[in-house]
Amino acid sequence: MKDKASDRIWACLLHLSFNFAAGIKAFGGIRTELELDEGLWNDALKKMADSGMNMILINVEDSLKWDSHPEIAVRNAWSVSKLRTELDKMRKLGLEPIPMLNFSTTHDAWLGKYSRMVSTEKYYSVCRDLIAESISIFDKPRFFHLGMDEETAANQRRSDFVVLRQNNLWWADFYFLIAEVEKRGSQPWVWSDYVWHHPEEFYKKMPKSVIQSNWYYGQDFSSEHMSEGARTAVKAYVELDQHGYDQIPTASNHFHNPKSIGNTVKYCKQHIDDSKLRGFLQSFWKPTIDTYRSLILEGIELTGEAKKWFEENKE
Repeated sequence: MKDKASDRIWACLLHLSFNFAAGIKAFGGIRTELELDEGLWNDALKKMADSGMNMILINVEDSLKWDSHPEIAVRNAWSVSKLRTELDKMRKLGLEPIPMLNFSTTHDAWLGKYSRMVSTEKYYSVCRDLIAESISIFDKPRFFHLGMDEETAANQRRSDFVVLRQNNLWWADFYFLIAEVEKRGSQPWVWSDYVWHHPEEFYKKMPKSVIQSNWYYGQDFSSEHMSEGARTAVKAYVELDQHGYDQIPTASNHFHNPKSIGNTVKYCKQHIDDSKLRGFLQSFWKPTIDTYRSLILEGIELTGEAKKWFEENKE
Protein backbone atom coordinates (compact mmCIF):
# COMPACT_ATOMS: atom_id res chain seq x y z
CA MET A 1 0.00 0.00 0.00
CA LYS A 2 1.25 3.49 -0.84
CA ASP A 3 1.86 5.84 2.04
CA LYS A 4 0.21 9.24 2.19
CA ALA A 5 3.39 11.01 1.10
CA SER A 6 3.53 9.08 -2.17
CA ASP A 7 -0.14 9.86 -2.83
CA ARG A 8 0.20 13.58 -2.09
CA ILE A 9 -0.45 15.77 -5.11
CA TRP A 10 2.11 18.41 -6.06
CA ALA A 11 0.71 20.14 -9.11
CA CYS A 12 1.12 23.19 -11.29
CA LEU A 13 -1.45 24.79 -13.59
CA LEU A 14 0.15 25.43 -16.97
CA HIS A 15 -1.87 27.41 -19.50
CA LEU A 16 -2.43 25.99 -22.96
CA SER A 17 -5.42 28.24 -23.63
CA PHE A 18 -4.82 31.93 -22.92
CA ASN A 19 -8.44 33.05 -22.76
CA PHE A 20 -8.78 32.59 -18.99
CA ALA A 21 -9.10 36.39 -18.71
CA ALA A 22 -10.68 37.00 -22.10
CA GLY A 23 -12.88 40.03 -22.55
CA ILE A 24 -10.78 42.09 -20.18
CA LYS A 25 -8.90 44.61 -22.29
CA ALA A 26 -6.25 45.09 -19.60
CA PHE A 27 -5.28 41.45 -20.15
CA GLY A 28 -5.03 41.79 -23.90
CA GLY A 29 -8.57 40.85 -24.80
CA ILE A 30 -9.59 37.63 -26.51
CA ARG A 31 -6.84 35.63 -28.16
CA THR A 32 -7.80 34.36 -31.60
CA GLU A 33 -4.82 32.09 -32.25
CA LEU A 34 -2.58 29.79 -30.24
CA GLU A 35 0.34 31.82 -28.88
CA LEU A 36 2.04 29.11 -26.83
CA ASP A 37 5.84 29.16 -26.60
CA GLU A 38 6.61 25.45 -26.94
CA GLY A 39 10.19 25.96 -25.80
CA LEU A 40 8.96 27.35 -22.48
CA TRP A 41 6.25 24.68 -22.33
CA ASN A 42 8.87 21.94 -22.58
CA ASP A 43 11.22 23.64 -20.14
CA ALA A 44 8.36 24.01 -17.65
CA LEU A 45 7.48 20.31 -17.91
CA LYS A 46 11.08 19.32 -17.29
CA LYS A 47 11.35 21.78 -14.40
CA MET A 48 8.20 20.31 -12.83
CA ALA A 49 9.62 16.80 -13.03
CA ASP A 50 13.02 17.88 -11.70
CA SER A 51 11.33 19.78 -8.83
CA GLY A 52 9.34 16.76 -7.68
CA MET A 53 5.94 17.65 -9.11
CA ASN A 54 3.68 14.69 -9.95
CA MET A 55 0.69 16.35 -11.60
CA ILE A 56 0.00 18.98 -14.25
CA LEU A 57 -3.35 20.74 -14.64
CA ILE A 58 -3.97 21.96 -18.21
CA ASN A 59 -6.70 24.37 -19.30
CA VAL A 60 -7.26 22.86 -22.74
CA GLU A 61 -10.37 24.84 -23.73
CA ASP A 62 -10.09 26.58 -27.14
CA SER A 63 -6.49 25.53 -27.77
CA LEU A 64 -7.56 22.16 -29.21
CA LYS A 65 -9.19 21.22 -32.52
CA TRP A 66 -11.94 19.25 -30.87
CA ASP A 67 -13.45 16.44 -32.93
CA SER A 68 -16.85 17.24 -31.43
CA HIS A 69 -16.69 21.03 -31.74
CA PRO A 70 -13.79 22.24 -33.93
CA GLU A 71 -15.57 25.56 -34.31
CA ILE A 72 -14.43 26.77 -30.89
CA ALA A 73 -10.72 26.29 -31.61
CA VAL A 74 -8.41 29.26 -32.07
CA ARG A 75 -6.18 29.40 -35.14
CA ASN A 76 -3.25 26.99 -35.06
CA ALA A 77 -4.82 25.05 -32.19
CA TRP A 78 -3.29 21.69 -31.38
CA SER A 79 -4.70 18.59 -33.02
CA VAL A 80 -6.01 15.81 -30.82
CA SER A 81 -3.03 13.65 -31.84
CA LYS A 82 -0.61 16.43 -30.85
CA LEU A 83 -2.22 16.70 -27.41
CA ARG A 84 -2.10 12.92 -26.96
CA THR A 85 1.62 12.98 -27.77
CA GLU A 86 2.15 15.70 -25.16
CA LEU A 87 0.16 13.74 -22.57
CA ASP A 88 2.38 10.70 -23.18
CA LYS A 89 5.44 12.90 -22.72
CA MET A 90 4.11 14.19 -19.40
CA ARG A 91 3.42 10.71 -18.11
CA LYS A 92 6.94 9.61 -18.99
CA LEU A 93 8.20 12.53 -16.90
CA GLY A 94 6.12 11.32 -13.96
CA LEU A 95 3.47 14.03 -14.37
CA GLU A 96 -0.18 13.00 -14.23
CA PRO A 97 -2.09 15.20 -16.73
CA ILE A 98 -5.49 16.54 -15.66
CA PRO A 99 -7.82 18.54 -17.94
CA MET A 100 -9.50 21.79 -17.00
CA LEU A 101 -12.41 23.37 -18.83
CA ASN A 102 -13.54 26.42 -16.88
CA PHE A 103 -17.31 26.72 -17.19
CA SER A 104 -17.62 29.84 -15.05
CA THR A 105 -19.36 32.54 -17.08
CA THR A 106 -16.56 34.91 -16.07
CA HIS A 107 -14.00 32.64 -17.73
CA ASP A 108 -15.84 30.92 -20.57
CA ALA A 109 -15.05 33.14 -23.55
CA TRP A 110 -13.16 30.10 -24.88
CA LEU A 111 -16.58 28.60 -25.65
CA GLY A 112 -17.05 31.17 -28.40
CA LYS A 113 -20.66 31.63 -29.45
CA TYR A 114 -21.77 29.06 -26.88
CA SER A 115 -20.67 31.35 -24.05
CA ARG A 116 -23.72 33.44 -25.01
CA MET A 117 -26.04 30.43 -24.85
CA VAL A 118 -25.51 29.60 -21.16
CA SER A 119 -28.16 27.33 -19.60
CA THR A 120 -29.81 26.49 -22.92
CA GLU A 121 -30.23 23.00 -24.36
CA LYS A 122 -27.52 23.75 -26.94
CA TYR A 123 -25.15 24.84 -24.18
CA TYR A 124 -25.73 21.63 -22.24
CA SER A 125 -25.16 19.58 -25.39
CA VAL A 126 -21.84 21.30 -26.12
CA CYS A 127 -20.64 21.01 -22.52
CA ARG A 128 -21.55 17.32 -22.50
CA ASP A 129 -19.63 16.71 -25.72
CA LEU A 130 -16.50 18.54 -24.55
CA ILE A 131 -16.39 16.82 -21.18
CA ALA A 132 -16.83 13.42 -22.81
CA GLU A 133 -14.14 14.08 -25.40
CA SER A 134 -11.72 15.44 -22.80
CA ILE A 135 -12.09 12.37 -20.64
CA SER A 136 -11.53 10.17 -23.67
CA ILE A 137 -8.41 12.05 -24.80
CA PHE A 138 -6.94 12.05 -21.28
CA ASP A 139 -7.76 8.32 -20.93
CA LYS A 140 -10.24 8.71 -18.08
CA PRO A 141 -8.21 11.05 -15.86
CA ARG A 142 -8.47 10.71 -12.10
CA PHE A 143 -9.80 14.27 -11.81
CA PHE A 144 -11.52 16.82 -14.04
CA HIS A 145 -11.32 20.51 -13.13
CA LEU A 146 -14.49 22.43 -13.97
CA GLY A 147 -13.31 25.89 -12.83
CA MET A 148 -16.53 27.63 -11.72
CA ASP A 149 -14.78 30.54 -9.99
CA GLU A 150 -15.57 34.25 -9.81
CA GLU A 151 -19.03 34.13 -11.38
CA THR A 152 -20.03 37.49 -9.91
CA ALA A 153 -20.93 40.91 -11.27
CA ALA A 154 -17.83 42.42 -9.67
CA ASN A 155 -15.57 40.01 -11.53
CA GLN A 156 -17.17 40.94 -14.87
CA ARG A 157 -17.20 44.69 -14.40
CA ARG A 158 -14.57 45.20 -17.12
CA SER A 159 -15.98 42.66 -19.55
CA ASP A 160 -17.72 43.66 -22.77
CA PHE A 161 -20.34 40.93 -22.38
CA VAL A 162 -21.77 40.02 -18.98
CA VAL A 163 -23.81 36.95 -18.02
CA LEU A 164 -24.34 35.51 -14.55
CA ARG A 165 -26.05 32.48 -13.10
CA GLN A 166 -27.07 32.58 -9.48
CA ASN A 167 -29.26 30.85 -6.90
CA ASN A 168 -30.85 27.60 -8.10
CA LEU A 169 -29.75 28.02 -11.71
CA TRP A 170 -26.06 28.10 -10.75
CA TRP A 171 -26.51 24.92 -8.76
CA ALA A 172 -28.55 23.21 -11.46
CA ASP A 173 -25.85 23.84 -14.07
CA PHE A 174 -23.16 22.85 -11.61
CA TYR A 175 -24.89 19.54 -10.84
CA PHE A 176 -25.25 18.90 -14.57
CA LEU A 177 -21.51 19.40 -15.10
CA ILE A 178 -20.36 17.24 -12.21
CA ALA A 179 -22.76 14.48 -13.27
CA GLU A 180 -21.23 14.47 -16.76
CA VAL A 181 -17.78 14.07 -15.22
CA GLU A 182 -18.74 11.44 -12.66
CA LYS A 183 -20.66 9.18 -15.02
CA ARG A 184 -17.50 8.88 -17.13
CA GLY A 185 -15.37 7.81 -14.19
CA SER A 186 -13.50 11.00 -13.20
CA GLN A 187 -13.81 13.03 -9.99
CA PRO A 188 -14.93 16.68 -10.25
CA TRP A 189 -12.55 19.36 -9.02
CA VAL A 190 -13.46 23.06 -8.67
CA TRP A 191 -12.30 26.40 -7.34
CA SER A 192 -13.99 27.02 -3.98
CA ASP A 193 -14.59 30.78 -3.89
CA TYR A 194 -18.37 30.35 -4.13
CA VAL A 195 -18.15 29.56 -0.42
CA TRP A 196 -16.75 33.03 0.36
CA HIS A 197 -20.03 34.66 -0.70
CA HIS A 198 -22.60 31.94 0.08
CA PRO A 199 -21.24 29.77 2.90
CA GLU A 200 -24.54 28.44 4.23
CA GLU A 201 -25.79 27.49 0.78
CA PHE A 202 -22.42 26.03 -0.19
CA TYR A 203 -22.18 23.71 2.80
CA LYS A 204 -25.75 22.60 2.31
CA LYS A 205 -25.50 21.87 -1.40
CA MET A 206 -21.86 21.14 -2.32
CA PRO A 207 -21.30 17.36 -2.64
CA LYS A 208 -18.40 15.89 -0.66
CA SER A 209 -17.38 14.05 -3.83
CA VAL A 210 -16.12 17.31 -5.38
CA ILE A 211 -12.44 18.15 -4.77
CA GLN A 212 -12.10 21.71 -3.45
CA SER A 213 -9.35 24.15 -4.41
CA ASN A 214 -9.75 27.16 -2.20
CA TRP A 215 -7.23 29.80 -3.19
CA TYR A 216 -5.37 32.62 -1.53
CA TYR A 217 -2.46 34.31 -3.27
CA GLY A 218 -1.22 36.48 -0.45
CA GLN A 219 1.82 35.76 1.67
CA ASP A 220 0.48 36.86 5.06
CA PHE A 221 -1.64 34.35 6.97
CA SER A 222 -1.79 36.45 10.15
CA SER A 223 -5.33 37.81 10.53
CA GLU A 224 -4.01 40.86 12.37
CA HIS A 225 -2.62 42.29 9.14
CA MET A 226 -5.09 40.96 6.55
CA SER A 227 -7.99 42.56 4.73
CA GLU A 228 -11.49 41.22 5.34
CA GLY A 229 -11.46 39.50 1.95
CA ALA A 230 -8.14 37.83 2.68
CA ARG A 231 -9.35 36.65 6.07
CA THR A 232 -12.43 35.14 4.43
CA ALA A 233 -10.30 33.25 1.88
CA VAL A 234 -7.90 31.89 4.50
CA LYS A 235 -10.68 30.99 6.92
CA ALA A 236 -12.29 28.91 4.17
CA TYR A 237 -9.43 26.38 4.39
CA VAL A 238 -10.35 25.71 8.01
CA GLU A 239 -14.11 25.67 7.43
CA LEU A 240 -13.88 23.37 4.41
CA ASP A 241 -11.89 21.00 6.60
CA GLN A 242 -14.43 21.20 9.40
CA HIS A 243 -17.15 20.26 6.92
CA GLY A 244 -15.20 17.25 5.66
CA TYR A 245 -14.14 18.22 2.14
CA ASP A 246 -11.04 16.93 0.39
CA GLN A 247 -8.82 19.88 -0.49
CA ILE A 248 -6.03 20.86 -2.87
CA PRO A 249 -5.11 24.37 -1.64
CA THR A 250 -3.89 26.77 -4.31
CA ALA A 251 -1.23 29.46 -4.30
CA SER A 252 0.30 31.70 -6.97
CA ASN A 253 3.38 33.81 -7.56
CA HIS A 254 1.93 35.97 -10.33
CA PHE A 255 1.79 39.04 -8.07
CA HIS A 256 5.52 38.67 -7.41
CA ASN A 257 4.62 37.08 -4.09
CA PRO A 258 7.18 34.27 -3.84
CA LYS A 259 6.17 33.21 -0.31
CA SER A 260 2.59 32.39 -1.33
CA ILE A 261 3.09 28.67 -2.00
CA GLY A 262 5.45 28.08 0.92
CA ASN A 263 3.22 29.83 3.43
CA THR A 264 0.13 28.12 2.02
CA VAL A 265 1.77 24.74 2.55
CA LYS A 266 2.78 25.62 6.11
CA TYR A 267 -0.65 27.00 7.04
CA CYS A 268 -2.64 24.16 5.51
CA LYS A 269 -0.40 21.48 6.99
CA GLN A 270 -1.29 22.90 10.37
CA HIS A 271 -5.01 23.51 9.79
CA ILE A 272 -6.25 20.75 7.46
CA ASP A 273 -6.65 17.13 8.49
CA ASP A 274 -3.91 15.12 6.82
CA SER A 275 -6.38 12.59 5.45
CA LYS A 276 -8.28 15.38 3.69
CA LEU A 277 -5.25 17.30 2.43
CA ARG A 278 -4.89 15.74 -1.01
CA GLY A 279 -2.05 17.98 -2.09
CA PHE A 280 -1.20 21.47 -3.34
CA LEU A 281 -1.54 23.42 -6.58
CA GLN A 282 0.68 26.26 -7.78
CA SER A 283 -0.77 28.64 -10.37
CA PHE A 284 0.93 31.37 -12.41
CA TRP A 285 -1.99 33.12 -14.15
CA LYS A 286 0.20 34.25 -16.99
CA PRO A 287 0.27 33.02 -20.59
CA THR A 288 2.92 30.41 -21.35
CA ILE A 289 5.06 32.76 -23.41
CA ASP A 290 8.70 33.72 -23.04
CA THR A 291 7.80 37.09 -21.51
CA TYR A 292 6.84 35.19 -18.36
CA ARG A 293 9.57 32.53 -18.48
CA SER A 294 11.27 33.66 -15.27
CA LEU A 295 8.01 33.93 -13.33
CA ILE A 296 6.74 30.50 -14.43
CA LEU A 297 10.00 28.67 -13.78
CA GLU A 298 10.37 30.48 -10.45
CA GLY A 299 6.88 29.37 -9.47
CA ILE A 300 7.75 25.75 -10.17
CA GLU A 301 10.99 26.00 -8.23
CA LEU A 302 9.18 27.56 -5.26
CA THR A 303 6.71 24.68 -5.29
CA GLY A 304 9.58 22.21 -5.20
CA GLU A 305 11.01 24.03 -2.17
CA ALA A 306 7.61 23.95 -0.45
CA LYS A 307 7.35 20.21 -1.14
CA LYS A 308 10.78 19.64 0.37
CA TRP A 309 9.80 21.59 3.52
CA PHE A 310 6.56 19.60 3.82
CA GLU A 311 8.37 16.30 3.60
CA GLU A 312 11.01 17.37 6.11
CA ASN A 313 8.29 18.40 8.59
CA LYS A 314 5.93 15.46 8.46
CA GLU A 315 5.27 15.32 12.17
